[in-house]
Amino acid sequence: MAVTPTAKHNHDELFGERVSLLAQSDPELIEYFDNFAFDEVYADAARLDETLGRPTQLMVQLAAILAAGGLAEFRVVAAAALVNGGVKPVELKEIVYQSVACVGMARAYDYLHAVNDILTDAGVELPLPGQSTSTSQTRLEHGKSVQGRVIGADAVAARLNDTPDDEVHFQRYLAANCFGDTVGRSGIDLPVRELLTFSMLVALGGADAQVRGHVSGNLKVGNTRERLLAVLTLLLPYIGYPRTLNGLAAVNDLTR
Repeated sequence: MAVTPTAKHNHDELFGERVSLLAQSDPELIEYFDNFAFDEVYADAARLDETLGRPTQLMVQLAAILAAGGLAEFRVVAAAALVNGGVKPVELKEIVYQSVACVGMARAYDYLHAVNDILTDAGVELPLPGQSTSTSQTRLEHGKSVQGRVIGADAVAARLNDTPDDEVHFQRYLAANCFGDTVGRSGIDLPVRELLTFSMLVALGGADAQVRGHVSGNLKVGNTRERLLAVLTLLLPYIGYPRTLNGLAAVNDLTR
């Protein structure tokens, strides 16, 4: 099986002249993987949503690779996305910052160092300009406002007001920390952040209820069924069929 011209073009456009060692040691796997990931998948994602630009395509893939624990793959794709894929330094950083709320610092830690290495190697001065949009005094109210755009203001109020006293702090954390400190940051707009959260949760596995919640959230911020299906299509080569199909089931539950 030869690599198709389309797959070669798309691969080389992203990775340039980088030589894959796996293409030498495992040529059969890389040939059919590249044909799938860089030809079939790109074509079907574009058919579903032709307005989902290459930078956003790469960002959702990076979010999923991170959540799946693919540090070596993340380094390769992130470096290429920065140089050739139109992904900005602040967007790389914000993907990792946002991941802390989804996968925890224990996993995000290595990816933060990876992004710092990639940016430094590219000549980007650190730290980047700050993207926080709240303070310690405003983070809860700001977070409630951002969360309200995703699940509805009434739902936010109900969670904070109706949850038992011994667990209400989790709802406060969601509003203030997850949404106020993290999702409400600048650097990436909210519809794309919801796609990133969806991608991380699908790739993480074992978070079916949260995936369904963020299918709903994506729809509320303007992302469509077709866009979510395009994202799942782009994720499949990196996270496999079981988690992709679980994500598809969640999309179907809320859009069919």
